[in-house]
Amino acid sequence: MAKQHPGPHAQAPVEHQGARWWRVMCLTGLDYFSTLGYQPGIAALAAGLLSPVATIVLVIVTLLGALPVYRRVAQESPHGEGSIAMLERLLSFWKGKLFVLTLLGFAATDFMITITLSAADATAHLVENPHLSSALTGRQVLITLVLIALLGGVFLKGFSEAIGLAVVLVAVYLALNVVVVATGLWEVLRSPHLVGDWADALTAEHGNAIAMIGVALVVFPKLALGLSGFETGVAVMPHIEGDPEDTEEKPTGRIRGARKLLTTAALIMSVFLITTSFITTLLIPKAAFEPGGPANGRALAYLAHEYLGNTFGSVYDLSTILILWFAGASAMAGLLNLMPRYLPRYGMAPHWARAVRPTVLVLTAIAFLVTWIFDASVDAQGGAYATGVLVLISSAAIAVTIAAHAAGQRNWTIGFAVIAAVFLYTTAVNIAERPDGVKIGACFIAGIMLLSLLSRLKRAFELRVTDVVLDDAAERFVRDYTHRPIRLIANEPNSRDLVEYQEKKRQIRADNDIPAEDDLVFVEVTVRDPSEFEAVLRVHGEVLHDRYRVLSLESSSVPNALAALLLTVRDRTGQQPHIYFEWTEGNPFAQFLRFFLFGHGEVAPVTREVLREAEPDRGRRPRVHVG
Repeated sequence: MAKQHPGPHAQAPVEHQGARWWRVMCLTGLDYFSTLGYQPGIAALAAGLLSPVATIVLVIVTLLGALPVYRRVAQESPHGEGSIAMLERLLSFWKGKLFVLTLLGFAATDFMITITLSAADATAHLVENPHLSSALTGRQVLITLVLIALLGGVFLKGFSEAIGLAVVLVAVYLALNVVVVATGLWEVLRSPHLVGDWADALTAEHGNAIAMIGVALVVFPKLALGLSGFETGVAVMPHIEGDPEDTEEKPTGRIRGARKLLTTAALIMSVFLITTSFITTLLIPKAAFEPGGPANGRALAYLAHEYLGNTFGSVYDLSTILILWFAGASAMAGLLNLMPRYLPRYGMAPHWARAVRPTVLVLTAIAFLVTWIFDASVDAQGGAYATGVLVLISSAAIAVTIAAHAAGQRNWTIGFAVIAAVFLYTTAVNIAERPDGVKIGACFIAGIMLLSLLSRLKRAFELRVTDVVLDDAAERFVRDYTHRPIRLIANEPNSRDLVEYQEKKRQIRADNDIPAEDDLVFVEVTVRDPSEFEAVLRVHGEVLHDRYRVLSLESSSVPNALAALLLTVRDRTGQQPHIYFEWTEGNPFAQFLRFFLFGHGEVAPVTREVLREAEPDRGRRPRVHVG
């Protein structure tokens, strides 16, 4: 029986492997730092002259909100599963599964729009380059599709996240941005009237400082793209080198490194966000930010060409294109790791979802569709991207609030609750003003739910057991039947008193004409969480009332657990086991729904069907009797 598949990019936990945290930070930087390619332009369009003030609000929320939340996520979920895994542990049964599927829909929105938005912005840098503009203008959608196809082609051939390459790309990109920012600040210092003109225009437009701050708070949700790197930051945690004494249960060094990664990345990005919003607002004409303008989606590249010449500007364009393209690669790797980690384990994905190539083809096709819908526009996709980012950060804030409350940490609970309220407000405002994000997210959620339902229906008759573990008593019971068939009575446990077992045994013997000399062993299944699909089956043996041998099982589904036990007994003893049932009263369709949702229902025929699918050879199939 197949073990749980953790995802195609998951690595086996080995204690001392990994890279230094600052090198792994560059994997995060592929997504996080690359937003500098379009964030200043989006901020200028959203906030106008108030862009620097609104960006300061964004930085405050980053450092005092998102950073503390994700430092706690790193502590609570240090294996790269992020806040979704935290909420999965806190919420059980179907409500937990449905909530996780909803979050996966928004995560898919986040990662998918990262791919399409990054490709669209890389296209903008290509098209607006002075050396290429005349040849490429008007072909934005085609170029974006080609970039996405190349990305998919790389994954079809085989892609591994190269930390060394990420370090080079991020280091070069940040160094070029330092040059552009320093040049921009120097130009502002050389022309002091720029600051005066900007301040006068701000006062004329908004009146006083309080009004400016108020408007900045209102427009801040539109700048939420600047928060995009935190979920990626905890996703890359398994790559971080830990301490020699680290274990997978308590990876103290890895957690410390992840916190350094998150803090350093947030500080670097905060400095760049403030300085770039300041110089782009003061040095670039407002009209240049508009759709079709030379600074639209590429504000810093515009400054690089304008003040440092086309040669440097072309180098900057190339660096930006490469990091944006690899941001898409990082997002694709994230999707390929995230979906197989959850969906097959829930029984909510077809078997091909475990394989990389078919999944890549599906994701590439979806990226094509999103690019076509949004016409490869960076501005149009900003709302959808921000929605995905904000929903994930809000869920993380809620998760750490619950975790702090469960740990009895009153002050942290209050602090995280306030942060969660801020992000929920920001998410609500962003959705109200730019509903594209929630529409795209709803499409992903509906698609995941529908595919999940159909897949779970199709796979309902699988064994759904990753392993069968018998305790010592159960082993002895099974070993006693190495040279004779074992006969099992399927019993639904009630009071478990002497009368219950006497009556059940008498009825089964009478209904099936079993000779009195044949031994009978009771088997009882207790359903704990019917929403689980795959799990280890643990079998506990006991003798009740000094005469009745009972095998007790805990599972998400009665028929699947019984079938798995029967096959295990057959394989260990070489004998074909027999199991005896009573017919269940009730409507067959209603009984199937009970089985599908709650793990009960018409057990006998479903057990037989699970056995039929698991063992095609009728001669080797355990016998099912119904009286």
